[in-house]
Amino acid sequence: MLLLELRADCNKGLISVKQLGTNPTSVDNVVVGKGNQVTLKPGQRLHMVNQLYPYTVSFSEDTSSPTSAREGSKSNKRPLQRDEGEKESPARKVAVSSHREREADDPPLAEKAKPASAEVEPSFSAGHWNQGLKVSMQDPKLQVYKDEKVVVIKDKYPKARHHWLVLPWESIPSLKALRLKHCDLLKHMQHVGGSMVQQCPDGQKLRFRLGYHAIPSMSHVHLHVISQDFDSPCLKNKKHWNSFTTDYFIESEDVIAMLERDGKVAVKDGTSELLKLPLRCHVCHKEQATIPKLKDHLKTHLTS
Repeated sequence: MLLLELRADCNKGLISVKQLGTNPTSVDNVVVGKGNQVTLKPGQRLHMVNQLYPYTVSFSEDTSSPTSAREGSKSNKRPLQRDEGEKESPARKVAVSSHREREADDPPLAEKAKPASAEVEPSFSAGHWNQGLKVSMQDPKLQVYKDEKVVVIKDKYPKARHHWLVLPWESIPSLKALRLKHCDLLKHMQHVGGSMVQQCPDGQKLRFRLGYHAIPSMSHVHLHVISQDFDSPCLKNKKHWNSFTTDYFIESEDVIAMLERDGKVAVKDGTSELLKLPLRCHVCHKEQATIPKLKDHLKTHLTS
């Protein structure tokens, strides 16, 4: 089964990535989605199967003979599949290389070669939408607190009455980039998030959670501080709901504990599938057919 279609434009130094299968694929933390197409640039990472298998693309000058160069140029008329790097254009070669270090619980190489594996990790250009947090955290209008280590901003599309993001000034692209040395920073982020709750007028009336999305759509590590009323017009679909009410949302304390224990944060296989789960009330767990019905149901749990 063909999962990905890669087409190289060696004149421009770009790779067109189209996801054909259902296994999650992403480029620099931006999920491609089945049937969608994105552009991969040299230096960016293509991740397959929930960011488990990272690859990068590089172009190099072709030093082969004119005859072999012409043969190479013919190959760019057929789509590249998965992580293969075919030749394209008489002047340049394109190669896709894996950057994933094998770990103790990795499947055998033969299994990794099966078409079941395919997903993406982060690295888009500065102007790409997934870099938006890096812009927002510098906006004084959005900032509600800052110190030498972190800044707190209002979520531009809050999914509840109170929804803040705690971001480190240090550039950390994703949870996978976290290491043991970041524990103190994450503890500080949690402390700042807790202070936001304490200072909130509804802090005593509403329940709050502090945590991270397992596979965030936005680059740069950020801690969500969100009230559990989910009373917001920006909460519009199943993905929004399940990203905060299933195990897709990892508690801040659990992330810190994982770092202290393992020295890194591991995301379970199939985590992205949690976004497709049925809509269930996070209080009484009753299933709801639609977002409007879910929101009406949630009102029964609000004191005001």
